Amino acid sequence: MGTLRLGVNIDHVATLRQARYATMPDSKNAEPDPVATASLCERAGAGGITAHLRADRRHMQDRDLQRLRANIMTKLNLEMGNTTEIIDFALLLQPDEVCLVPEKRQEITTEGGLDLARHERELAPTIKRLHAAGIRVSLFIDPAPDQVETAVQLEADMVELHTGALSNAFTEKIEQQELERLREAALRASNFGLQVNAGHGINYRNISLIHQIPHLVELNIGHAIVARAMFVGIEAAVSEMLGLMQNYRG
Repeated sequence: MGTLRLGVNIDHVATLRQARYATMPDSKNAEPDPVATASLCERAGAGGITAHLRADRRHMQDRDLQRLRANIMTKLNLEMGNTTEIIDFALLLQPDEVCLVPEKRQEITTEGGLDLARHERELAPTIKRLHAAGIRVSLFIDPAPDQVETAVQLEADMVELHTGALSNAFTEKIEQQELERLREAALRASNFGLQVNAGHGINYRNISLIHQIPHLVELNIGHAIVARAMFVGIEAAVSEMLGLMQNYRG
């Protein structure tokens, strides 16, 4: 098993900028800059940069993604909802990977996986278009057998297992059941030949549980790293997380 890779989600760097500069996107004073942050994450050892371009542009803006595409040295993973406008943008942008996620306007962050069984018909043509453009496709799913099987039928390259329920259970000290679901889903996905990633709610405390999930290739972590960076700086925050990811047995 190779080293577990870290994709750093930098959405919340843009959230902080938008809190002050949403109405002045071209201001020379606009800070912090997500692209400068991405470079520091890479320098600290991140294996990729993840960013979610939401339909309402609440944090990342089109220009951020264009600048990221031009500047990052590792790989760009674009999280996106399955909407015509964003699909067209992705095809122009040409990220290395796209992770299709559910997107509800009223949520603060993506809550729960994409229900593949319910949306299979709408997702199939999108995945075909992305593949035709040479973009690898990941599906953000809850750890359930039917979701994994539908991901296989849709010919996705990867699944990203939603670890939010595990993170909540960890806080309540009732994580065993969630851990079992994730283990089972990871095993099933790997047996089908899918790359297995994980993300949502992973932080410096509960990451110990992630080591108990087999076959993982990459973790996508954002909020915890950006929050930690307030105290130690972004490079140290990324390095600390990578330190906690070491010795993953898979």
